Amino acid sequence: MKDKHIIIVGAGAAGLLAAATASRLGAKVTVLEKMNLPGLKMGITGKGRCNITNAADSMDDFIKNTPGNGKFLYSAYQQFTNKDLFALLDEWGLAYKVERGGRVFPQSDSALEVRNMFRRVLEENGAILHTKEAVTRILVENGHACGVRTDRATYQADAVVLATGGCSYPATGSSGDGLRMVKDLGLTITDIRPSLVPMVTKETWVKDLMGLSLRNVSVTAWRKGKKKTSLFGEMMFTHFGLTGPLILSLSHTIGKWLLKDKTDVWLTINLKPALSPDVLDKRLQRDFQKYHKKQLVNGLVDLLPKRLIPIILAEADFTGHEAVASLTKEGRQRLVEIIQELPVTVTALRPVEEAIVTAGGISVKEIDPKTMEVKKIPGLYACGEVLDIDAFTGGYNLQAAFSTGYVAATHAVESLQDK
Repeated sequence: MKDKHIIIVGAGAAGLLAAATASRLGAKVTVLEKMNLPGLKMGITGKGRCNITNAADSMDDFIKNTPGNGKFLYSAYQQFTNKDLFALLDEWGLAYKVERGGRVFPQSDSALEVRNMFRRVLEENGAILHTKEAVTRILVENGHACGVRTDRATYQADAVVLATGGCSYPATGSSGDGLRMVKDLGLTITDIRPSLVPMVTKETWVKDLMGLSLRNVSVTAWRKGKKKTSLFGEMMFTHFGLTGPLILSLSHTIGKWLLKDKTDVWLTINLKPALSPDVLDKRLQRDFQKYHKKQLVNGLVDLLPKRLIPIILAEADFTGHEAVASLTKEGRQRLVEIIQELPVTVTALRPVEEAIVTAGGISVKEIDPKTMEVKKIPGLYACGEVLDIDAFTGGYNLQAAFSTGYVAATHAVESLQDK
């Protein structure tokens, strides 16, 4: 196999795993990365700690947490599971740990350790890594991928694995280069939009709450007056709107709605989802009995974050200066309703450049799901975020990158062994 040359375009998660796999199977491997270091985008996952994967017991859980064409990954996940990844990490000497929600991180909390691990593995397997070298064109001869052209040279290859990522966080190298190259080859690129991205809201009061985090809340997405989906977890207010795990996970769905119609899309925040309306009303009555001599703005201090209280009161048509003792049952019901359905209108998502993941990419209809080979161009494989695949937070996106990278590399090697 050493006379069989495989070029990997892009040294992100998918490209690095593909390179490690192909080189350990005996192929001559060259990795071309336009940035000065490999794996830069892995460094921003998990708040800089690298959320390697998820420890879910079944790969079906990964499918369920991949709203963007998750079913396409069935075959890839059969060939390379999170358990297979754990086995590789053990072999390569990376200690890891499992945190809340099954999120897997390096024991050291260092994304740099993960990147250095891959560099070491590539070197040990004889793979060649070129940094600061941008691929500008995929070469095709007689309908078969035969190499690439870069800003420095032309390389001949027996197979090419495209792992250039999407369009999010271009400072890490994923600026849509691969999508432009395959579009020139006639492949279909689906609409590119941000996913796992904060939301912009119509309400200006969010600025007053900037930096306020809410835990154990429920957020429901509404469209044209109909409740569509709800998620439970954490969120945070920003100067422009909302962010945090809950908001990022809902952004995939919200983004699709906004593409079709930018009106009648909103969220409701349930600040006390563990309480029924009746139980919450009884809680209010107890608090108001305790603070019956106070103004209403001071009667909710045991129930809600202080900065949020004026917003809740205004939304429920109170000034906050009303005497707690004067509050009627109807007034309490208004408060209960707002506390459990605080409305926020979504006007846009933040730009794709700020998204953790890109939604859209090479249409999965163009790719053989069992091999990751481009159907129209034998010898060309695609993996990772360059494909129209995107998942929720929690390690699901990196596992998709690792699995598709593994599949692309193994089948590229197998196809060359037959020649």
